[in-house]
Amino acid sequence: MVEPPQTGEQLPAPARGVGELLTRLRGLYQQAEEASEAYNAAEVALKARQAEEERLATKLGRARSALDSERATAGRLAREQYQGTRGGSLSPYLRLLLSGDPQQAVDQRRLAAREGARRAGVVARLERDRKQAGALAGAARKARDEQEALAARQKQAQTEVTGRLKEVERLLAALTPEELAGLGAHEAAVTAGAQRSLVDSGRLPARTTTPTAAGGAALRYAAAQIGKPYVWGAEGPGSFDCSGLTSRAWEHAGRSIPRTSQEQWERLTRVPLDRLRPGDLVVYFPKATHVALYVGDGKVIQAPRPGATVKVSPIAANPLLGAVRPDPEGTPLAEFTPPPLPGAAAAGDDAGYASEEAPDEEPDDAATEAAASAR
Repeated sequence: MVEPPQTGEQLPAPARGVGELLTRLRGLYQQAEEASEAYNAAEVALKARQAEEERLATKLGRARSALDSERATAGRLAREQYQGTRGGSLSPYLRLLLSGDPQQAVDQRRLAAREGARRAGVVARLERDRKQAGALAGAARKARDEQEALAARQKQAQTEVTGRLKEVERLLAALTPEELAGLGAHEAAVTAGAQRSLVDSGRLPARTTTPTAAGGAALRYAAAQIGKPYVWGAEGPGSFDCSGLTSRAWEHAGRSIPRTSQEQWERLTRVPLDRLRPGDLVVYFPKATHVALYVGDGKVIQAPRPGATVKVSPIAANPLLGAVRPDPEGTPLAEFTPPPLPGAAAAGDDAGYASEEAPDEEPDDAATEAAASAR
């Protein structure tokens, strides 16, 4: 988890050049996204702990009901034995000794053994249920403690994200329009150079193949989100962060995948870059803190970072870690028509301001134009 920004930290002056500014900005964005993914992971774990606590609470209730039932049975047997003793009746064993009928003696012996076994079983079940109820109560308490710790981690991650984004805002606010334009041009040049190097290396597929049915559905969903804003922790429908977009796209395709980019990298099937097919996920940075969805022809759909919108980008827009496939067992379609992309799908740079929360509704044209002017 990243360290929160220190109060009074000195930001680089614009006069130091767009190259240094771009390096600084990218570092801050990466730290913010790392903290954002930590927040997402804590949120997923918190939901799992809540579900586990509910399951344990239900099981504990059943165990306590069984315990009460066995206690009632044990009490009834004790009363029967006490009442039989007080009434002067002979015990089954004494009746067995005094019986003159051998068959009756055998039957009484069998009944006595059965009664003894029944009573022993009640006592054993009573002890078993008592231990089970105690163990479940302890597990429920532990689950609550872990849930509280996860909530604290979630709050810490949220604070770290907010701090990093505020730091980016302060840096960008210090730039003139000319410096912002120079920064965008420099970033575009860096990305174009990285893309050329990757294409020339032969690491990408020689041609774009067809996706599976699920991959095509995920791709169509992602394409329909182009233009919606990046907001950390968001998973639609009005805004997305990087893994919120990819997980929601594949959920729409009928396949549940992990929520965070790190878990997607760890748990999904990895594929070499030269075998990429549309719908696969491309993962970035050494800690797998960013993810995008492969379109084909060396491009991805991604929710880049705060201040930007879901867009089509060159696959080399960020440092590549590798690729994973949510449906490795799927069969590629014989034919596939790629979804239409808006004319401005690849427009815009990644520099911008941080949105504080996801909009309640999808942005209208005026809001989109205002966001573009702010960038």
